[in-house]
Amino acid sequence: MQADAYAGSPVPFDPRALAALVGGTMAGVGVLDTGLRYLYVNPALERINGIPAAEHLGRTVSEVLPGLDAREDMIRAVLADGKPREITISGFTAQDATVRRYWHGAFHRLESGGRVVGVAGIVLEVMAADQEQRALEQARRHLTLLDTAAARIGTTLDMDTTCAELVDLVVPGLADIATVEVFPPDVAAPVRPAPPGVLRLRRAALRAVPALGDELHGFGLTGEYIDYQEGAAVQRCLASNQPVVENLTSDEQLVRSAPGPERLTAYRALGMHSAVIVPVTVRSGPLGILGLIRAGDSPVFTDEDVVIARELAGRAAVDLDHARRYAHEHTIALELQRSLLSEPRPPHPHIEIATRYLPADRSVMVGGDWFDVIPLRDGRHLKAMGDVMGHGVEAAVAMSHYRSLLRMFADDELPPHRILEQLDRMVERSGLDRAATCLLVVVDRYGGACEVASAGHLPPVLIDPRTGARVCEEMTVGPPLGTGFGGYRTTLLEIDPGTVLFLYTDGLVERRDEDIDVSVGRLKELVLPAGGSLENLLDDVLERFGPGAEDDIAVLASRTRTPGVGTHDAT
Repeated sequence: MQADAYAGSPVPFDPRALAALVGGTMAGVGVLDTGLRYLYVNPALERINGIPAAEHLGRTVSEVLPGLDAREDMIRAVLADGKPREITISGFTAQDATVRRYWHGAFHRLESGGRVVGVAGIVLEVMAADQEQRALEQARRHLTLLDTAAARIGTTLDMDTTCAELVDLVVPGLADIATVEVFPPDVAAPVRPAPPGVLRLRRAALRAVPALGDELHGFGLTGEYIDYQEGAAVQRCLASNQPVVENLTSDEQLVRSAPGPERLTAYRALGMHSAVIVPVTVRSGPLGILGLIRAGDSPVFTDEDVVIARELAGRAAVDLDHARRYAHEHTIALELQRSLLSEPRPPHPHIEIATRYLPADRSVMVGGDWFDVIPLRDGRHLKAMGDVMGHGVEAAVAMSHYRSLLRMFADDELPPHRILEQLDRMVERSGLDRAATCLLVVVDRYGGACEVASAGHLPPVLIDPRTGARVCEEMTVGPPLGTGFGGYRTTLLEIDPGTVLFLYTDGLVERRDEDIDVSVGRLKELVLPAGGSLENLLDDVLERFGPGAEDDIAVLASRTRTPGVGTHDAT
């Protein structure tokens, strides 16, 4: 039958002529009656379907091939209006019931003596073309994953956030379930030791497609520690530093891949059938693993999937290593700073002191903020508030040097500006390359007056329970310590009974979008809370000024009590 015979109006039907014409063609040809039952199939269609021609006759397409989506609705439309249609058909045949196949079909209405008698269809298999198209689509999805990885992974220096960004990227594009598990940090709260031969990892992130969300409770939780027995897929992956791919078709395979046999029920409930474990490794060694799982109707992992998974894990490993190093240094610096900033004891029984230290959020390195209270003779005492330039372990160590030098130079006979001068000279000679601001206040025995000197530090605030707060802007501010310029001056401040002296570092008031003078000016609004508690005062200050801080905050509040007056009475 020539091609132009199907290009126009409905075709007259002659079964013998049709058989003689198409019997030798490589295309599959079939004729259906108005009930879509087979009237004729040529040898090519017989081979395609994998069923003898005699078993087709008198049966519908769905009866002959129940695994085939024959688009019968479109064929019925051809019968109804006589317009030829091209249709894509897909499904499974008796020739191979495991591989979905695809055909392109052209259907035309058949007439005999002006009466509609059925439909003729010609089909050509397009399996190869379809596989190429699907491969291209998969490659396009993989390239999109790789292209977006740089923008979506490693947006912070927080390790758990980076792990969460990785699993969010690969689900659902590469897996139905994804998890990132890492080795416990070497500087943190101690973790119970793992039994011999057992590998312990911490699950830093977990993500699943919504359809599996309700079943994840048996899979484990984010943040928990997981023990992998010898022979588990994770152990084998890290031992070889190579991906482990498993098709988990049996209970034995599931148990071997799991942390332990108790996970079998949960894995079966999820419908797991394919898993890939990829090492997350940097040059210095392994950081953990990326686990990918497919379940239900999803296809098994291909070699291309594994290549993409390893590439993503490699890119994430760089960001995770940066986050791990940052967390290591941040934890050490924070612990060092906290140990050095132990709560100072009141230098005399009639002195009341409250302090707070608030580190900046985790995206910022810990700083060199510090405070101290040093007793002097005759009932006097020295208060200090300082801030070393920079962040990290080096800043915290430099802070300890400044604090130690101050205690050495806090002579009973020296006014504050002389102490700053000695500190400045000693720091310059010692080679300490980190400058620092510092505010010194020497308070007399009865708290009626104090001497103040500043090395580049912000002015103190006096909070009177009757008249309110004022910023001591009249004091002279010299250059920071470590510059060698000197030029410090002592200012005498008169203090009314019961007045609170409030010292702070710039993290309390410094904001990018606001002039520092405006920020300091808001401290004039500070008031003592009901009852006059210094602890409550500092809580209120941090609650008001702490949010949005980009640097560490250290604050100190103190006052002198007249003997015989209660701690919280406003004198």
